[in-house]
Amino acid sequence: MSTSAEQPTSPSNRVLLVDDDPAMLRLLSRWMENAGYHVRQAGDGQQALHAIEAECPDFLVTDWDMPSLDGLELCRRVRQLDLPYYVYILFLTVKKSSDESIAGLEVGADDFLSKPVAKAELLARIHAGGRRLQLERRLREIAHSDPLTGLLTRRTFFQSLAREWERAKRFRLPMSCVMVDIDFFKRVNDIHGHMAGDAVLRAIAQELAGCSRKSDLICRYGGEEFCLLLPETKEHDAAIWAERARIHLASKEFSIPGGQLRVTCSFGTAQNHDDTQNCEQLVDQADQALLCAKRSGRDRVVRFESLSDAGEHDLDERSAYGGLFSGITARQVMTPVVACLREDDAVGRAAEFFLCSRINSAPVVDRQGRLSGILSEKDLLAALASVGLWQRPIREAMKPNVICYPPETPIRAIYEFLCRVAIRRVVIAEDGRPLGTISRATLLRWFRNLALSKGLVDSPCSPDDPRTSGTPDSKQRFGQTTRELADQVADLEGHLGDNALDLVPFVVGGVTRMQDLLYDLLAHARYADRAEGGGGSLESLLLNAPCSD
Repeated sequence: MSTSAEQPTSPSNRVLLVDDDPAMLRLLSRWMENAGYHVRQAGDGQQALHAIEAECPDFLVTDWDMPSLDGLELCRRVRQLDLPYYVYILFLTVKKSSDESIAGLEVGADDFLSKPVAKAELLARIHAGGRRLQLERRLREIAHSDPLTGLLTRRTFFQSLAREWERAKRFRLPMSCVMVDIDFFKRVNDIHGHMAGDAVLRAIAQELAGCSRKSDLICRYGGEEFCLLLPETKEHDAAIWAERARIHLASKEFSIPGGQLRVTCSFGTAQNHDDTQNCEQLVDQADQALLCAKRSGRDRVVRFESLSDAGEHDLDERSAYGGLFSGITARQVMTPVVACLREDDAVGRAAEFFLCSRINSAPVVDRQGRLSGILSEKDLLAALASVGLWQRPIREAMKPNVICYPPETPIRAIYEFLCRVAIRRVVIAEDGRPLGTISRATLLRWFRNLALSKGLVDSPCSPDDPRTSGTPDSKQRFGQTTRELADQVADLEGHLGDNALDLVPFVVGGVTRMQDLLYDLLAHARYADRAEGGGGSLESLLLNAPCSD
């Protein structure tokens, strides 16, 4: 019959015993296992560290004197580890001087037990340590849990997420994030009251936790949103889990004050990839997918991967179309860089360069001609917020992080990357110097032209097609564009007579619209002229026509 001191304090009942004496390990293990503790053994400090990293114990009972790594150093290193919870450390030692006790306490020891060890005293000290662990974990639970739902707080979730992120990077493991939002939750509060809203939040939290694995992390992200991390899970599997959870939640009737209520939820999923910069970006991608789920009708699951149709339309190398990638490198597809912006040039000069060249982004180089960034129309639009910035150097507006590929990179790798990410263009560089760019438009034009040249697809147009030849339809297009241009001139002239208006916005806007119409007239005239006999066959024209990226 065991005494009260021998009763373990659940769940703090996992013990790691460390001693270089096998006989001592066997004896202590038998005592503690008979008392109901789960015991693991280690023969020295190094083995103990590996065991702790694999599975964190509740108690570490270690000898002081051991070869290689003694108990004092083991204790110091354990306290430096980022462990999921506090470990109670008990030293077994023949050392009894106050200096040695002080040294042990300073590195993080909780208690000491002199050798030879008495069974009753050992179990009593472990039991006392268990009470301390229970209190510590209760306080930790209060600090780290959402008071309404009992789930992790957002801050605690991100702390745990950071650890899982590093583990996934180290072992190259997949991990997925799922964002959940209760549909039309404001209506619940407005119609049934906040007490009913709180009841629904608690119930949804319990259901999500019940659907999750022990290894999954779940938190109340904010308001009626929840966030889950599914370690070692690909997005396809996360979406399957989310769909099951969605159907399950939609079928439930939740008890609220005064009756029952049904609600639905929207889900967004995302998975880590090589280009995912950090765990915050992973959560943001799942949140973007959730936003799409809500804006496309709610009560559905949207994968971030599907936003760019990645994975759904991957080309099979064995198919006729997939075979087009075979042997093709970035050098053969890229649009050569004719002129680069220099980081010392003014932002305003870059704007003129974009407008004259009719491009929307360009690489930026330093004085030595090495790639230092990329500037886009979006960056220039941001610069509009401060006119003074237009006189500043481009380096202050450009993005310094550029996705680069060597010129011999297989084009399939770049294709798959651009399919999956929000980035629209990559730079092809060699020895730090930009050679060209490849955008989605580049790939689209190249793929279509190559397919046409190989006879895999028929040209959608012919020289006799009235939409592209010099027929009355073409003249009608000229007439429509010309009349629109005249309307813009008349509109601008009308504003000039109103002295009460600030004319600058009208002049800038009108000139911009007219400039676009003039470009359309010039471009259409060029194509029509070629189609009427000045520039060869229409198919040849299409294959060689410039296309703005």
